[in-house]
Amino acid sequence: MFRLDGKVAIVTGGFRGLGRSMCVMLGQAGAHVIAADVLPDEVGQATVDAVSQAGGKCELMRLDVTSAEQVDQAMRGVHKRLEHIDILVNNAGIARDNLLLRVSDEDIQKTFAVNVTGAINCARSAIRVMMRSKAGRVVNLASVVGETGNPGQVVYSASKAALIGLTKTLSREYASRGITVNAVAPGYIDTDMTKNLPEEAKKLMIGQIPLGRVGQPEDVAAAVMFLCSDEASYITGQVIRVNGGMYV
Repeated sequence: MFRLDGKVAIVTGGFRGLGRSMCVMLGQAGAHVIAADVLPDEVGQATVDAVSQAGGKCELMRLDVTSAEQVDQAMRGVHKRLEHIDILVNNAGIARDNLLLRVSDEDIQKTFAVNVTGAINCARSAIRVMMRSKAGRVVNLASVVGETGNPGQVVYSASKAALIGLTKTLSREYASRGITVNAVAPGYIDTDMTKNLPEEAKKLMIGQIPLGRVGQPEDVAAAVMFLCSDEASYITGQVIRVNGGMYV
């Protein structure tokens, strides 16, 4: 079950954090993984090594998701070389947290450029290729705060809510072409981003989680992997919450 043998999977923001965990799990399931990111290749090499150690195959691709032209060229290149694109995981994202009255125009533009426009750019180019095969999987990484809101994350939460709207609309547009589009909304996950939170903030957050613990990147990657599998072929337009019961 949950095998992805022969599938080509592109994971944006795949050089570290949640993206790396997704690459490892997809590769372990048999997919040919392409980790795409704007970070230096030396950062991404750790992802390649991790996938290889798990028995999978992974390559790196430098990609700025905010550039529609660059994304389109990259997707065309993958299709020409590997003949198909089966899976797209829109994981690339940034967070510039601040209260509304302290948010700068640059914070707004950059966050939406990466989190929303980037996802749209990648989906548009990948789906164009997937339509030729009349099959495909798109998974967008949303967030619990896209559904609940969170003080100090006005721009980030708005961008993640936008991804949920994107997911629902694309699922309706391309279901007839055999393409499913779903979202995974992580809660409090143990990543580099959350490691920097003050201890008091961490305790407060854990107190809001019924399971009483922080989630691991593998918890999120497992949900992504399932949605990419054949076993999830009748699931589309959904938001899978990986949050320990933080929001139900």
